[in-house]
Amino acid sequence: MQPLLAPQSEAIHRLQRLKVGALFMRPGVGKTRPAVELIRSVPDIAQVVWLAPYQSVNPPIAGTGIQDEVAKWGGCHVPTHFFGIESISSSNRIYLQLLDLVQQANTFLVCDESLKIKNWEAIRTRRIIELSKHCQYKLILNGTPISRNLLDLWAQFEFLSPKILGMDANQYKHTYCEITKITKYFGKRGGIGHTREFITAFHNIDHLYSIIAPYVYEADLHLSVGEQHITLDYRVDDKSKEEYNLLKSRYLDDEKLMWLRNNIFLELTQKMQHIYCCTPDKFTVVNELFKSIDPEKTLIFCKYIASQEACRKAFPKAQVLSLQANSYSLNLQAYHNTIYWDRSWDVAHIDQSQHRTRRTGQTHELRYYYLHGNLPLENLIRDNNDKKVSMMQYLHGKTKEQVKADL
Repeated sequence: MQPLLAPQSEAIHRLQRLKVGALFMRPGVGKTRPAVELIRSVPDIAQVVWLAPYQSVNPPIAGTGIQDEVAKWGGCHVPTHFFGIESISSSNRIYLQLLDLVQQANTFLVCDESLKIKNWEAIRTRRIIELSKHCQYKLILNGTPISRNLLDLWAQFEFLSPKILGMDANQYKHTYCEITKITKYFGKRGGIGHTREFITAFHNIDHLYSIIAPYVYEADLHLSVGEQHITLDYRVDDKSKEEYNLLKSRYLDDEKLMWLRNNIFLELTQKMQHIYCCTPDKFTVVNELFKSIDPEKTLIFCKYIASQEACRKAFPKAQVLSLQANSYSLNLQAYHNTIYWDRSWDVAHIDQSQHRTRRTGQTHELRYYYLHGNLPLENLIRDNNDKKVSMMQYLHGKTKEQVKADL
């Protein structure tokens, strides 16, 4: 087994004396190994319950899931049970099974990708916190540094121990957040009011961080391998272009749609992309690319089921994945070429998908290829990605006429 890396050794040293702790380590740094070492350092536990994203527990590619990562580092010294974290809210049966499991024996509870429990009002969060009450030893793992959105932190540290923050969710919110309330009145006489709360500022951040700092280890990723980001242009076929323009007119010319308030823009752009997601020139471009790179070392990320199915049929040697479902948790270090078949507004998905190959131990130069079509929507998404601007940020203040011109 290879020696521990410096951040991994530091993480173990920082948290080994504690019963609870948090590893906020960038994807690829290697947080599973220190987690396993910390678990093995506790002699009196009877079992481990490891909560992780469903796709990590049930990976689309054999050998890339969390069970494989734990086994790679020697495994835990006691029986280890892996559960998809999403199942805790979607299945009463699984939740009750877990509750019974942690009540039976002294359990070390691990919550992998802990941002999955950031919303304290969600069923999943409430249930995971209830499970944590029955466990003496707990660890949260996450692939990003401590969030600057303070609301994300309460549930995660409540999971570790309510004694760390020493306040309930509402006390926490009013201690560290500035709240603005806006009431809108409806009805013929304005007799029905609906009040919404907005966070307009955060307070006392340094104070909060001083409270949680003893329980946290943070680490960033530093790789010595090179990276290339390459755009591959393709031409959309005439029939798809015609459908694209018809759809744009139908959505944006209908005044009854109330397009912005009802999020019609997202539906519109999804449908427009779907029209040309399998345009023939895409396949021509990628076939030409595979003359110079190894398809067996290549990932293809797609947004749509149609494009996934078409790519699997056309490129059987490449590994085709869903950008939404498979961007997180998997260790895909064996691959070093990544193709983005469909453009995405979600920069977070793109960033996370790149961390599947950008990992400690990667020895190959990494290449990321972006297929780019000759349509205004492709330019719009690319330009906003470059500026790190989300779809909602783009829409802010835009008129329908401006959006129509951009598309």
